[in-house]
Amino acid sequence: MAANVYASATEDDAGGAGRARVLGGATIDCPDVGTNLTTVPEKARPAVDKELAALDEQIAQAYQRLAESAPAIQQDPGVADEKVVGPLEEERTATLDRISGAMEQEGDRPEGLGELADCSVVDSGNASGGPGDGQGDGQGEAGDQGGDGDAGQEQGGGNGGQAGNGPVAADFVDIESVQPNVAEPAESDDASKGTFVSSCGVNENGLFNSDNVIAAPGVANGAHHFHDYIGNQATNAFSSDEELAAADTSCVDQGDKSSYYWPVLRLQNGTEEQDANSPGGGIEGNVGEIVTPKEVTLTFEGNPQGEVTAMPRLLRIITGDAKSFVNGPANANASWSCTGFEDRQLADKYPLCPQGSDVVRTFDFQSCWDGRNTDSANHRTHMAFVDGQGNCPSGFTPVPQLVQRIVYDVDAPSLDDGGATTPLFAVDSFPEQLHKPGTDHGDFINVFDEDLMREMVDCINSGRTCGAGTGGGEQPGEDPQEEPTEAPGVPDEGGDDNGEQPGDNGGGDQGNGGGDQGKGNGGGDQGKGNGGGDQGKGNGGGDQGKGNAGGDQGKGGGDQQENPSEPPVDAPATEEPAGDDATTPPGDEQPEVRASVKDDAAGAGQGDDGAGRATPDVGTATNDGGQRAAAADSTRPQAVSGGLADTGAQLWPAAVGAVLLVAGVVLLRRVRRA
Repeated sequence: MAANVYASATEDDAGGAGRARVLGGATIDCPDVGTNLTTVPEKARPAVDKELAALDEQIAQAYQRLAESAPAIQQDPGVADEKVVGPLEEERTATLDRISGAMEQEGDRPEGLGELADCSVVDSGNASGGPGDGQGDGQGEAGDQGGDGDAGQEQGGGNGGQAGNGPVAADFVDIESVQPNVAEPAESDDASKGTFVSSCGVNENGLFNSDNVIAAPGVANGAHHFHDYIGNQATNAFSSDEELAAADTSCVDQGDKSSYYWPVLRLQNGTEEQDANSPGGGIEGNVGEIVTPKEVTLTFEGNPQGEVTAMPRLLRIITGDAKSFVNGPANANASWSCTGFEDRQLADKYPLCPQGSDVVRTFDFQSCWDGRNTDSANHRTHMAFVDGQGNCPSGFTPVPQLVQRIVYDVDAPSLDDGGATTPLFAVDSFPEQLHKPGTDHGDFINVFDEDLMREMVDCINSGRTCGAGTGGGEQPGEDPQEEPTEAPGVPDEGGDDNGEQPGDNGGGDQGNGGGDQGKGNGGGDQGKGNGGGDQGKGNGGGDQGKGNAGGDQGKGGGDQQENPSEPPVDAPATEEPAGDDATTPPGDEQPEVRASVKDDAAGAGQGDDGAGRATPDVGTATNDGGQRAAAADSTRPQAVSGGLADTGAQLWPAAVGAVLLVAGVVLLRRVRRA
């Protein structure tokens, strides 16, 4: 271990707040235990999942010790073994022994698991090279550790990025220097060529947390980085299947309550977000301004060789590898590009897009299911990708493939001055992954209504284009020859201007100024704002009409003023979870991991960052940037809002009608008597 690995480490951040900075010149390399546990007894999985999350928390804490010990390590590299590696390996050994014990109680004790305790501190490559290095063709393998970087010139000082742990100049490449590298897959005559598009917004209401209910259920801050969420509005570490099924959804078609989430993209511009002083955020090196996507397209596609079958309800899929910088590129499959250049995909570089072009990140999810399991021990082996000819592995069945496309309006950073003029950007990551683009990943939980899923499959297998995200195209269950009752762009009865036709290629806006959401090319308009198909989640009277042409989102086009992810003002408070630890779900044992806490009912509880220090709750943000009080409430069905006055205002016309009817009857009887 070379001493110069730590030469540019510092102990305080660029803002002088005194927080320990993550060390950018080195990374902690430990074997990923989760990928090696391909077979875990079903009854042992909850205990094993919590212990796997504990391993991630131990690495995060070791990373902080590494940064805090930097001055001593610079004088004596052996201090790293004493202060960082030694204690980490002791913790990992104990945790791996608990995993083995949990598995032995339900089956056989795994062999060789203890060997995965070994860790080392290695040069990350971020502390060498210059601002012009690493800008080749950008077509290397995902997870390439990109040994070139900008030493000390990136914005905020240190070894890159605002927190000193990346990104660096070598993580970027000019998209125009990349040769086209996308080949269209061959399709047989039996291919299922239809598409189904779901429209679920862009997380404009600011739903975030650093949990991962798939990989670390029941563990707060299990992801160690912030996620964007669209679709299901109740997704956090403690969400049960029943709570997911009963939750609100941001999707236009209310039959899609699926959870779609991914690491947020941040600008390294010095902005302090809500998690700046929290685990999963600034404490673990995830800093800067969170960028709201300009567009998110969720397309379900068919199979090149034959028909697809329905996804099982509550199927969980993770695509990409959040730890590919350490694990290698085997499972890294997210890609980066620019609008207008999407025939050029980057596996291990962020793109520098020309003026007028937007950054695009794409996730192709696995589309072969083992026919039995909705999840697996390592969250991978129940799903698989098709081979080069489009065939699923033996024993696997084709299901609709989710292709997720996320567009951002961000400028190409200025690499010559390390992002001082135009800031660098990067995805959130585990602290040891250094914000490398190859660590990008996406998560999906299928909570489609079963009837809607069957309609999706029928649409895809019959070669049609369907779904609420098609911009006025055929809806599932409609006659494809039937004319729409209302053309896109026509104002609805409520008087909202639906703006441009969804899918126009004009580069329209996403926010409150208008612009239609559609699957457009090179900056397709989004239209979730007040001028072009209002979504109506707190936007001052936006319609939330299912089926209204132009993107209005409500059942029957009625106005919906409130944010569906917010609990109503008069909703009853949710009971505190049982147990002393706030992270303990009711009825469960206290988890070993205590990286952060689940919000209490008052939303004002102080947590523990795992080292005995009180930390503020991150919770779930609202669209006004505030903290969500009572995160537990977000996983419960929301009560109907409105008081007696509201109810009376809705009933008085009926009461007047009843009075008039009685008066008419009395008058008629008097006339007859006369």
